[in-house]
Amino acid sequence: MYDGRNESSSPFEQTVYLLSETGKAVDRLLTAGLARRGLSPVHHALLSALARLGPHGRHDLTARVTAPAPEVDQALEDLLSAHLLQSMVVHVGGRQEVLTVTASGRAALDVLHTDASAVQEDLLASLTKGQRVELNSLLRRVRATVARGTGRRPDPQGEGGWTLTPGPRRSWTPVREGAGATDEPDAAEAG
Repeated sequence: MYDGRNESSSPFEQTVYLLSETGKAVDRLLTAGLARRGLSPVHHALLSALARLGPHGRHDLTARVTAPAPEVDQALEDLLSAHLLQSMVVHVGGRQEVLTVTASGRAALDVLHTDASAVQEDLLASLTKGQRVELNSLLRRVRATVARGTGRRPDPQGEGGWTLTPGPRRSWTPVREGAGATDEPDAAEAG
């Protein structure tokens, strides 16, 4: 059972820190589940992208996955050799390899979604159904704000505070009102 009395009263630790730590834990659990099936997050991302977007050229698909190109290429080869993806060569505007998800690939993706649902159930076991719905709604709103880029971001130069100075002799220096972060500190501040 959760006991909020043992938590910090810092808003940073109650929101940003908790979201970050929870996200890391979810990533670890999902990655472990994928590893038990002999897959990685890259395999999952490729299968999901093709299932959601439909057939794609290899080059276009590779650009959609945020992982090093050799890792993406190896994952594609793994999925092709396991018959979870199918490759076709088409001649539209030149020769291009187009990848699609096979029936086996869709079945594998269903299993991975079931695994992810089990992780979600474990993580949210302490919440009521209503709390789960509310949490989902709140997280969707936060994600939409992030996607729009409309969240307020602190500006250490405009609001005062502290910043790490550039250059070979870096220091944690107070920012003076109206001064940029690249300004040299006053002699009194530097000493």
